[in-house]
Amino acid sequence: MKSVVVFLPNWIGDVVMATPAIRALTKKYPQATFTAVCKPYVSATLEGAPWFQHTVHFDKRGAKHVRFLGALKQLRKLKPELAVLFPNSFTPALLTRLAGAKEVIGFARYGRDALLSKRLYCLRASSGKPRPHPAMLDYNRLAMAAGTPDPGYKMELFTTAADDAQAEAYFKKQGWTPSSTVIGLNSGGAFGSSKHWPNSSFAELARRCAERGWNVAMLCGPSERATALDIVAQALHPNVRSVAEENLSIGFTKAMVQKLTGFVTTDSGPRHFAAAFGIPVVTLFGPTHQEWTTTNFDLEEAIQKRVPCGPCQLRVCPLDHRCMTTLTPAEVFERLERVLHRQERRRAG
Repeated sequence: MKSVVVFLPNWIGDVVMATPAIRALTKKYPQATFTAVCKPYVSATLEGAPWFQHTVHFDKRGAKHVRFLGALKQLRKLKPELAVLFPNSFTPALLTRLAGAKEVIGFARYGRDALLSKRLYCLRASSGKPRPHPAMLDYNRLAMAAGTPDPGYKMELFTTAADDAQAEAYFKKQGWTPSSTVIGLNSGGAFGSSKHWPNSSFAELARRCAERGWNVAMLCGPSERATALDIVAQALHPNVRSVAEENLSIGFTKAMVQKLTGFVTTDSGPRHFAAAFGIPVVTLFGPTHQEWTTTNFDLEEAIQKRVPCGPCQLRVCPLDHRCMTTLTPAEVFERLERVLHRQERRRAG
């Protein structure tokens, strides 16, 4: 095998969940050249990783060189022999076939069956609908269809020297040392507003952490600066800071998460960063099935209110958002203490 193309998932968290499968593929074909094909906004998730020699950006709504014909031109130059498709959409299968890939492995969905040389089928409930199950299981099944052993569930991420330096500079600016207890909070999520926990709840949680003597770093993405600043303002405690004024990027967020003592986050990409770096994390679930994103990370506490209308999988709540508003800061703080104590007991032997 000389050239392998891997179409990455379209969500940051899913890219992290695909890392066991990616790692297994590169071990199976150590002499091959690996190319990642992905949407531009997720590519930084794997920066620093040793797995890919090339990256092709592909987005139907992107700049000309990353749309279909631009991506196809780049892929044809790479002469792929094997393509592994993590997304289930039709276009990745068509692209790889037109690029000349002899073997194309993916799930037989959305009318692309004839384009696949090896077809996998999703797990279904008795109703015939897809049964909620870990996405990581599907990614691992794809890798095993390409000949790897079971990749397992150990996710893995890397950081760059530049991102590490930026995170270190931020810690020094706050006066935090390697022995400081720093709890990260993350309120964002690209999925939609239905995953968001109220700012007032995050602020109360931040204040509880600060009154416990811990430092708090409010993480955010570029579009979430105002939310992070509002939470800090509501917390009314000098130990609660935000990164809103920093040069924000996925790489910086990875480097920050890697330095945390503990993390509280909505069900979003940075949650998976914590699991990949072994950082204790409390994940706040609302409208989504936990089963889709199970990570098997033993230093994670997942908390979710069972409500009659959920999990609904809707991006925007049409009702009163009770799955998130009934989740109290006291409950979340107790879960955070629990997972931090679990880590302490592990370190004590």
